[in-house]
Amino acid sequence: MEEIIKQLREFRDQRDWKQFHNPKDLANAISIETAELMEHFLWKTQEESYEKVKNNPKIAEEVADIMIFLIYFAETSGIDIEKAVKDKIEKNNKKYSVEKSKGKSNKYTEL
Repeated sequence: MEEIIKQLREFRDQRDWKQFHNPKDLANAISIETAELMEHFLWKTQEESYEKVKNNPKIAEEVADIMIFLIYFAETSGIDIEKAVKDKIEKNNKKYSVEKSKGKSNKYTEL
């Protein structure tokens, strides 16, 4: 992951784009790219969505775009992604115990 982040910084810095990377615009970019990913699945059944995803480079590109903007957002906002994810996993383990949540999609407040 460190190598990817390094490459993203180099790409951005070579083009002097950091000036455009504020939290608001990066959050908007994440949302827009997420909507572009969602568009691939509009009006598809659950089964069709699995077929749509298989070896689809356009969907892979949308996922990459989301991840790139998320990395830029975290960096601009001073968020350590690895720590944030580990903290969230720990929090979710407490909110969604295996005993209460296994096989269920309920929110933790409804378990």
